[in-house]
Amino acid sequence: MSIVGALNTASMGMSVQATRLAAASNNMANSSTPGYKTLRANLSTLSGAPGVQASVSTQPGQSSVSSDPSTDMLTLVESKDSFAANADVFEAGADMWQVLMSMKRD
Repeated sequence: MSIVGALNTASMGMSVQATRLAAASNNMANSSTPGYKTLRANLSTLSGAPGVQASVSTQPGQSSVSSDPSTDMLTLVESKDSFAANADVFEAGADMWQVLMSMKRD
């Protein structure tokens, strides 16, 4: 994988984790709101390219559901850790890119 590919994949990973985080935090904030439908972040792989994408939907067939706080808290922690891991990969790729650019200038 090229440096640009690693940067792109890490960027997609951060975007996916931000979507998961938004859905889980929305569920927690609205858990006692009458008529609220629990949100679910659906992850899928991209066809023909490395990486994943996320979309948010309500739980099918449910009218009004209070979300499970323990599941949402676990999702928040997983999303935070996964976002941080992707950010580290992105930063390492950016550092490698900068080293390559400085070598080219010299």
